[in-house]
Amino acid sequence: MAFELPDLPYSYEALEPYMSSRTLHLHHDKHHQTYVTNLNNLIGDTDLKSKSLEEIVQATANDPAKAGIFNNAGQHWNHNLFWRIMKKGGGGAPGGELAKRIDDAFGSFESFKEKFKTAAVTQFGSGWAWLALDGDTLKVTKTGNAANPLVEGMVPLLGIDVWEHAYYLDYENRRPEYVAAFLNHMVNWAEVEAELHKGLA
Repeated sequence: MAFELPDLPYSYEALEPYMSSRTLHLHHDKHHQTYVTNLNNLIGDTDLKSKSLEEIVQATANDPAKAGIFNNAGQHWNHNLFWRIMKKGGGGAPGGELAKRIDDAFGSFESFKEKFKTAAVTQFGSGWAWLALDGDTLKVTKTGNAANPLVEGMVPLLGIDVWEHAYYLDYENRRPEYVAAFLNHMVNWAEVEAELHKGLA
């Protein structure tokens, strides 16, 4: 079954002024759609076409002959999470089990934010920064290009896209401002907690 581009869970204007409608149209409708189209074309005549997206990412991660499939599958998976964990009026601090585990892993929510910002800002070139579940412990990590913590046996809970197409129209080269706006105004912590409970199940 062919993969499809998911609809955004909010309007194109919902994240303004922190992420513009113009950026969302370009990022979701053009970039993400391209990954989906390429992935479907690349797996159409292979045994991967019946696999789940997660299975494809994990099966192709370390196979240079399948780098094209991995890059497009990884970016499709990464973006599916990225859209879900943002919302209008997001930001603030998490609660519940997620808040407890962040305190346990990083000492405080503010300490987590600093580690996450550092990972996102210091990712050289294109890639992602992540909050991931490693066993029963939370970790901050970063990956290049289309990679994600799935390929290292972890469960991604929160990811920020630091490819330039994610922020350049709104922030130009000011990646730190984009990362701060994401954490302070866009993250849907309830959805991140839902991802945590799925990962623990």
